[in-house]
Amino acid sequence: MIQSLPAFWAVIPAAGVGARMAADRPKQYLQLGGRTILEHSLSCFLDHPSMKGLVVSLALDDPYWPTLACAHDPRIQRVEGGAERSGSVLNALLHLHAQGAADDDWVLVHDAARPNLSRDDLDKLLGELADDPVGGLLAVPARDTLKRIDKHGRVLETVDRSLIWQAYTPQMFRLGALHRALADSLVADVAITDEASAMEWAGQAPRLIEGRSDNLKVTRPEDLEWLRQRWTNRR
Repeated sequence: MIQSLPAFWAVIPAAGVGARMAADRPKQYLQLGGRTILEHSLSCFLDHPSMKGLVVSLALDDPYWPTLACAHDPRIQRVEGGAERSGSVLNALLHLHAQGAADDDWVLVHDAARPNLSRDDLDKLLGELADDPVGGLLAVPARDTLKRIDKHGRVLETVDRSLIWQAYTPQMFRLGALHRALADSLVADVAITDEASAMEWAGQAPRLIEGRSDNLKVTRPEDLEWLRQRWTNRR
């Protein structure tokens, strides 16, 4: 029997500027294979039959979004981004609540600059977390030897990599629980780097679902170059 996948909302925080790319525009608007990185990041969700809708959080004066064809897609709603990622996601969740989404609805948050998410990984995440009481995220086990350093760049110790995973996206949680965790962490002025860290701070233990390592986030110029070469070789 084929397992039915749960319906979900998608949230894409895309208000950042990506300073480490040293580009002439935010990294999500750089070109990759004839489209912007952001368009690729959206496409896996827009093509999925279980998606109920998508909210993208954008900078208030974003001049690039209106030029994209997907800006006119009725399935995509736009909200203003926050000063940090957590604020951008929270604004999107508030919008979903205002549109009638329920606290028990699943929400998948995905990085705007992570354009190589596979349909298989998305389906795996949805299928394995469908009945999970907390939710979770795609992740990849650490492969390289890891070092902990001091403030001078000297090695203090070698970390046991068998206990270390890299957090990827999408990250999948119930709308109400994620909203409460993010809102409370902002009030408490806690540093939140992703949705899972907000849930951890709220006392929950998100589940890790192993995904593909090529679902990488474009952070530096060499990341984009690697993806361009990989996509060229696919042709």
